[in-house]
Amino acid sequence: MNLGELRENYTKGGIRYSEMDSDPLVQFKKWIQQAKEAQIIEPNAMTLATSNADGDVFSRTVLLKGLDERGFQFFTNYDSHKGQDLAANPKAAITILWKELERQVCVTGLVEKTSREISADYFHSRPYPSQIGAWVSEKQSGVIPDRAHLERRDAELRKKFPKGTPVPLPDFWGGYRLTPTVIEFWQGRPSRLHDRLSYQKIDGAWEISRLSP
Repeated sequence: MNLGELRENYTKGGIRYSEMDSDPLVQFKKWIQQAKEAQIIEPNAMTLATSNADGDVFSRTVLLKGLDERGFQFFTNYDSHKGQDLAANPKAAITILWKELERQVCVTGLVEKTSREISADYFHSRPYPSQIGAWVSEKQSGVIPDRAHLERRDAELRKKFPKGTPVPLPDFWGGYRLTPTVIEFWQGRPSRLHDRLSYQKIDGAWEISRLSP
């Protein structure tokens, strides 16, 4: 395979100032709704990039599970690699790609934990197997002996917290919110002359700039 020969010519749209909301979070809601209407599988999937105290950078795919005027919410194990990174360095970035629409949104900002109330509300809205799964993965990112270890732990926890009874929110699990300082909207265009509009928060207000592709 010659990777250099793999390319697409993007032709599905463009970005005009007049069509973009002055609030990037409002604009993001419009785009993710359009991605949902286009029946894109998991339109809330996003790449989260973090770095540890030594400056080592890691990225992984997580799911966006909340959005309000304060920012983007996701949920995970606080003791995971990403949780440890965010404890050492709360600066992070997320990227959401909707390849079918030839669109991408890149966000950078500061991350903090959500309230336990928000974490509990989301945790208890999850399906029973997912609630048990959070407990099974108590040592997320840690080394385990084999797959059977997970299956035994799953069986133990299903016995401890039977279906139909409340599964408690683990102390080691909960939500984060990324409060954005920069949000960039990208739309593929022909000949690699892509549209890029960047919203940057300056003195509490959003300023919009068009960037060179």
